Amino acid sequence: MARRSRIVRLALLLPLLALTAVVAEVVSYLSLKRYGEGIDGMPTVAWEEFPEIDRELLGKFSSFDPELGWCPKAGVKKQKDTGDHLPGEEVEHVVTYSMDEYGSRTCVNDRDPDNDPTISTYGDSYCFCREVDDDETFQNYLARRLDTHVANYGAGNYGLDQALLRLKRQYDEDPTDYVVMTVTASSIGRILSVWKHYQEFGNVLAVKPRYELDNDGELELVESPIDKKEDLLDIESHASFLREHDYHYEHWFKPHNPSFPYSEDFLGEPENVRYAIYATLQQLERRYERSIPGIDTAERLRETEVRMEQPRAAYHDRLFDEHDELFRALVGEFVSFAEEKEFTPVFAMVQQHRYTQYEKEHGAVYGDLLDRLDEEFDALQTIDVAQHLSTDDTESLYVQRGEGGHYSPETNERIAELLDEELFGTEQESPQPAD
Repeated sequence: MARRSRIVRLALLLPLLALTAVVAEVVSYLSLKRYGEGIDGMPTVAWEEFPEIDRELLGKFSSFDPELGWCPKAGVKKQKDTGDHLPGEEVEHVVTYSMDEYGSRTCVNDRDPDNDPTISTYGDSYCFCREVDDDETFQNYLARRLDTHVANYGAGNYGLDQALLRLKRQYDEDPTDYVVMTVTASSIGRILSVWKHYQEFGNVLAVKPRYELDNDGELELVESPIDKKEDLLDIESHASFLREHDYHYEHWFKPHNPSFPYSEDFLGEPENVRYAIYATLQQLERRYERSIPGIDTAERLRETEVRMEQPRAAYHDRLFDEHDELFRALVGEFVSFAEEKEFTPVFAMVQQHRYTQYEKEHGAVYGDLLDRLDEEFDALQTIDVAQHLSTDDTESLYVQRGEGGHYSPETNERIAELLDEELFGTEQESPQPAD
């Protein structure tokens, strides 16, 4: 009788377990699909290799450049809401990005060839100084200190390779005594990339050139396969080229492309679940224009995304070990171009927000790279900005709301002081803790 009773209970339990498994699988599938596709999707999930690109999205891609992939346009002025408000509240903080006739972000001082020194900067969004106003960039703070023009040719999501190509294209039109190449450690991933979607899932419009090393260790330029912006509508026709030349296709994209059973990919990663919960709550806030009491969903989502980025930081740490030769070759090309054009080359490494937690535990992702660059290139001056700004309260270095990933105005002012001291010997004031 007892045995029969157990069999009956088991017979009743099995359908329940099966139903639970089916529900978990359906929820996992829908969550991964909903939050793993499109722009600004889940950082750890690549839902599909070739998401649809429609003409409306393409029309917004105003910075397309057939040579560089994308590039800020001369004379453009944009205002961007940083997200420094809750749903239903008045927008509190809008930053202005203004480009001059050269395609450089505007400077408080005009260009004057008689200025001593003249300075230009090239690099990524940390060079551009995203999330702060035109007058809050480190270039403008430095320009005021030195009473000179400091050009800002930073561009969002640029790698060292694109920054170098832009320098070569721009320098003769806007020559300077000093060129400061300013990038984050994520450049190690970007210089191995051709289509950003393979490493930054959902970034489907960003197709770029890259350099590869030939059998003799010499740099060889691989041009972007996209000649016209409209070619992006049929990006899949370039699949073979993209997979061959983008390192991340095999080593990052494919391992993060979910497959059945989907519950292993979703429920097996607690951060995926947290992301889905906070993203859903944020969408509800926007839909009903009311904030959820007691929960700052934007902040919770940002904190979750930072944790989700830690595996990428570890991945880039490994890339610096495996592809150090390519990175140093690009720096060598920068130094050679400086010798040809007779300017002083400066290489400045800044710290992306996503690396702060990882580097607290593991040390700098780029290791002793700057020391080795100093030894290899006599003409190059290196500045480890991240080490100079080192503090226990790393959050204080960055913009606190919105994207929250870039340096604050106060930090940019400290960077200007640092560059002044390192390059021109001006004594730096003791940095004050950020508020």
